[in-house]
Amino acid sequence: MKMLLLTAIILCNLQSIMAQKLTKMETIQNDKTAITKVIEDFYFKGLYNGNVDILKQSFNHETLVYGDVKGKPYAKTLEQYLDGVKNRQSPKDSGKPFKGEIISIKNVNSIAIAEVKVVMYDFVYYDLLSFHRIDNKWLIVNKMLTDINP
Repeated sequence: MKMLLLTAIILCNLQSIMAQKLTKMETIQNDKTAITKVIEDFYFKGLYNGNVDILKQSFNHETLVYGDVKGKPYAKTLEQYLDGVKNRQSPKDSGKPFKGEIISIKNVNSIAIAEVKVVMYDFVYYDLLSFHRIDNKWLIVNKMLTDINP
């Protein structure tokens, strides 16, 4: 009888542990899916079309953009960055290749980092996008970029 009771307790605890792991794994996957959607539906689409109304939906309003382009330092507020996107020819209208690729997404609780590669104009950009879940919505809070040789 003691053995049967002990086995039942162990099985119940094991199921509870497995359920907690599954829930955490499902949450992580749901977060990655949500982040992927932001990148593909707003970030890449806004960049490609040069549509700042779409693009800014991926950003927190206080986002800063840092990095280097052609080896020169690059630092902009979100408004400066969006103004540059608004006032240039869009990759769509340029006729040059455009490709956005998600390399990886790593998230922990309410923060995440996405590594993306963007081919546009004559550049291949490598971006590190820092995300934060704010009001249950994933937003880019920092963008770091560099151009790399194709």
